[in-house]
Amino acid sequence: MRSVADGELAVTKDFAAEMSYCLGCLACQTACPAGVEYGQLLETARAEVESSGICASHERSFWRTLTLRILFLNPQMLRVAGRLLRFYQQSGLEKLSRQLGLTRLLPANLGRLEPQSPQIAPNFSHELIRPEESPREPRYHVALLTGCVQDLVFSHINRDTADVLLANGCSVHTPSEQPCCGSLHAHNGENDLAVLVAKRLMDLIPVHRFDAIITNAGGCGSHLRHYSALLANEPDYIERARVWDSKIKDIHEWLLQIGVRKPSTAPFESPVTVTYHDSCHLVHGQKVSKQPRDLLKNIPGVELLELPEASWCCGSAGIYNITQPEQSAELLARKVKHIEKTGAHFLAQSNPGCHLQIARGLKEAGSTIRVTQPVELLALAYRREPQPVENKK
Repeated sequence: MRSVADGELAVTKDFAAEMSYCLGCLACQTACPAGVEYGQLLETARAEVESSGICASHERSFWRTLTLRILFLNPQMLRVAGRLLRFYQQSGLEKLSRQLGLTRLLPANLGRLEPQSPQIAPNFSHELIRPEESPREPRYHVALLTGCVQDLVFSHINRDTADVLLANGCSVHTPSEQPCCGSLHAHNGENDLAVLVAKRLMDLIPVHRFDAIITNAGGCGSHLRHYSALLANEPDYIERARVWDSKIKDIHEWLLQIGVRKPSTAPFESPVTVTYHDSCHLVHGQKVSKQPRDLLKNIPGVELLELPEASWCCGSAGIYNITQPEQSAELLARKVKHIEKTGAHFLAQSNPGCHLQIARGLKEAGSTIRVTQPVELLALAYRREPQPVENKK
């Protein structure tokens, strides 16, 4: 990578293949005693590959343009695409197209994943969360980021996150139409687009108003913490970006920092066992690992079972399961094997990519273990608490 950056080596197909084969899981950053920011090096190298055009193909260009350059640059258009996909799933067209074999027309890797395509949520985050919500006596003021995939597929997790914040004395500001944070663009060598969407998001959220900016997606959070490096050449944004970086907080990190309120009730009638998978970018990129476990231990009726190789990648890694399906499948099989050995009722994690990947692996294995997030279990526990009765005169 250094030789390519210094112009000593040209970008070749072999170099491009090596950059694509890397998971980008950042485990090397955790292992490196010198603290080398390998993730930034990888993103720069991938940008070199993209600018060289050496891997250009009609198929790749079409899908990159559709996703990174169209859908993930426009939140309204992304939601329209989500609505159309939900109609396709719910109307019977999905079942019909599979019966007729029309899915064979998809590119090979997408066709392989099509049967496991995520179910789009009936309501998106802006329909579940008002722009401003506040407890009676707020102690903190936070902004909540709702993400892209998280918004379309796991909007109920965003609602749970808002409820948990409210239950812990935080007023919650949630802009209705949030752009992508740019993590997918940066991870795939589209640095100019990553800068563009970062500026859009910062323009939407006046950082000095808030005590923290909350993210509940590990991959997004890791990218969001480095806006000052991304916007280093943007004089109108660099000072705000430094403040922004300091206020980005993972939801588990923030709750433990302010002193999370222990619920008085359990989330379910009977005790449950939960094991926890570390999202790569949460544990290696954000150094958040103990906090989600402490949060789970704080919930009545929940027993935490440690997962072997909990910090190993599940093989999702952004779009790795599309670009490197064989290696992704090997990692997923290894992860599922360890999860099943725990015998837990639930697998908790905190990243939409991990959620989709592991849920698919468990379903294919015939497992009954459900995939969830710590904040979902915490929100369930809070909702089961007895509600205070107001005195009426």
